Amino acid sequence: MADVLEIWEQPSARELYMIVGWRQWADGGSISSNLPQYLINMTQARQIGSIDSEEFYLFQIPGTHELVRPEVTFLDGFPDRLEMPENKFFYAGEEDRGVIFFLGDEPQLHVERYIAALLDAAQQLNVRCIISLAGVYGELPYDRERTVSAIYSLPELKERLDELAVTFSDYQGGASISSVFCRRAMEREVAHVGFYAFVPTYDFTNVPEIGNAIRIENDFMAWLGVMRRVNRLLGLEFDLADLEEKSEKLVQTVDAKVAELDEMAPGLGVRDYMQRLSDSFDEQPFEPLGSVWEDELRRLFDDEESSGS
Repeated sequence: MADVLEIWEQPSARELYMIVGWRQWADGGSISSNLPQYLINMTQARQIGSIDSEEFYLFQIPGTHELVRPEVTFLDGFPDRLEMPENKFFYAGEEDRGVIFFLGDEPQLHVERYIAALLDAAQQLNVRCIISLAGVYGELPYDRERTVSAIYSLPELKERLDELAVTFSDYQGGASISSVFCRRAMEREVAHVGFYAFVPTYDFTNVPEIGNAIRIENDFMAWLGVMRRVNRLLGLEFDLADLEEKSEKLVQTVDAKVAELDEMAPGLGVRDYMQRLSDSFDEQPFEPLGSVWEDELRRLFDDEESSGS
């Protein structure tokens, strides 16, 4: 098989980090897909490479109709739009520090080859640490800080993560792409941290007046919680003011929806249910530390880089 990785620009920044997201299974709150795209747009990152997508995806599965097929749009017989899987690298940064963004579609075939190509890219670009993003839905209060769980590829990363108000995953079961990636990064001794944020969802499918589940599709509060930790862990300076504003508006929007549901099904006690969730929730607020911690992280990354050379 031909090499699937193509990098056509090598950024010259002295420190490079990578943020990875996928349109994938573990994409609660669109943390893995829309958050990386948001960051790409915000930083006006330019594309610097890609992974050839052709061999990693099925066109169809017998007995299904639209499960894996690409989406096409025709207008008056003319093919106006075709959405095929894409896996692209983008870059934004300055002389001292830069970030590689990778946004792709979770592979359906040849997963090991796909992950190897992504790790090859990180090593070819001299990336110091890779952050992958994922989201998981759960029954949580919408107006409290999101719980963020972490996985990591190198033992020395745990001490740094201990300061970020994260829980550490003890998950056992079907693997997400981030989970497999973390294991392969460990085997290559590549620094990788996977952040999983928990996103509110509420199941009202058995309530005739409502009849469906409610979930937050773009959980800006989860995005904010993850990015505050990314900034602190890597010493980056993403401007999070817009996400702070979006988070406040999100709470207001959900609050209005709760009031509407309370009117639709007054006997259900939706507001009381939300209050019980909030009261029993063990919130882990993240309080960023000062510049001393950032300097220590930088020293640790430098020590790690020196020991690997």
